[in-house]
Amino acid sequence: MLLIQFAIGALNDVVDAPRDAALRPGKPVATGHVTARTAAAIASVAAAAGLALAATRGGPTVIVAAAGLATGVAYDLRLKATALSWLPFAIGIPLIPVFAWVGATGSVPPPVLGLALLACPAGAGLAIANALADIPADDAAGTRTVATRLGPRSAWLVATGLLAATYAAAALTLVAAGAGPANADAGRPTAFIAWLAIVSSGVLLAAGASLGRGPGADRRRMGWGTEAVALAVLACGWVGALAAAGRL
Repeated sequence: MLLIQFAIGALNDVVDAPRDAALRPGKPVATGHVTARTAAAIASVAAAAGLALAATRGGPTVIVAAAGLATGVAYDLRLKATALSWLPFAIGIPLIPVFAWVGATGSVPPPVLGLALLACPAGAGLAIANALADIPADDAAGTRTVATRLGPRSAWLVATGLLAATYAAAALTLVAAGAGPANADAGRPTAFIAWLAIVSSGVLLAAGASLGRGPGADRRRMGWGTEAVALAVLACGWVGALAAAGRL
């Protein structure tokens, strides 16, 4: 997965090099510290190596890995500058827990499929928050993303709403599964730690939303980065709470 993320990121910098040269000159390909040819080679080698490693865990694992790589490449080459820029995130992020479980165990338990479903709106919200940070640069470049089409206020409302809905759904599904806060007592330290992570992720989501609403691309970029961390913490807490309750 790490190598596949390298591949997607390197390809993204190659595709964006002309735009970055004018609007984000600190990027490595835009500055000339790394040539586009070298970055493309890194992307190709990383993608091949990532898929080869996934193949050592069997056919299903490499299929999920290839699907994740394909969504990232589609974002880089075609969808990033369109109103569908959220779609690869909504598909790709849910594949991460599926990839982990298939690679480790060869199967995916129903709760992990539930986590993947929860990650769909989370991925879409995170993508819109990311695009929100790039509105000034995209406007200057004439690029029409989902955030530029919605406008700053509407994009922030949609992203925040999707992330808040994800958080609420995660908490409600845990309660429905018998893994709610009532299990987080002194006799069940794992459950307590899991719910501490879940509560902390809510605080981080709120902080990220606050930063994303403010002016300035750097502030908004910090906001969506905070929200990305919050979602990772939420996912870990969700899995931990289910495991502590014997549901996973």
